[in-house]
Amino acid sequence: MITAYLGLGGNIGDPVHSMALALRALDRDLCTSVVAVSSVYETPPWGPIVQPTFLNACASVETSLSADGLLSLCLAVETELHRDRSVRWGPRTVDLDILDFGGVSMRSETLTLPHPRMGERAFVLVPLVEIAPQLILDGVTIVERLKTLDTTGIERRPTEPDWWRTA
Repeated sequence: MITAYLGLGGNIGDPVHSMALALRALDRDLCTSVVAVSSVYETPPWGPIVQPTFLNACASVETSLSADGLLSLCLAVETELHRDRSVRWGPRTVDLDILDFGGVSMRSETLTLPHPRMGERAFVLVPLVEIAPQLILDGVTIVERLKTLDTTGIERRPTEPDWWRTA
């Protein structure tokens, strides 16, 4: 089994419910098990599109799938939850990104690992530090990397430890 870290987010409809449904769908898959899930964080929108505030979280999963297999599963779950990919960095019901896959570095037409922009995004690292402070990115822990980023506007929402099982 490989440990992978996922970033989750959304800003249309009920993002917490959509993220919870996505995590439960991943956990139901025979090849993937959700191991840990961060709290939910309210974060300012990122990118060139004016849009509502995002809610973000991170999860650790164990999987026997390949990296491409996990990507296919994540994309299928997004589709099931009505993700619209017509606008890059635009509003979305749910977004699932593979951030790290067992420390593997790879680049294909469909997937780059580790996620090429995660080290620039406080909205990813803040929840990821909660579940994987030991994770190394570009030779430093994500805790150290996060110290170099602006976390203004990122606020933890009160959530139960297993919010994703009940939301």
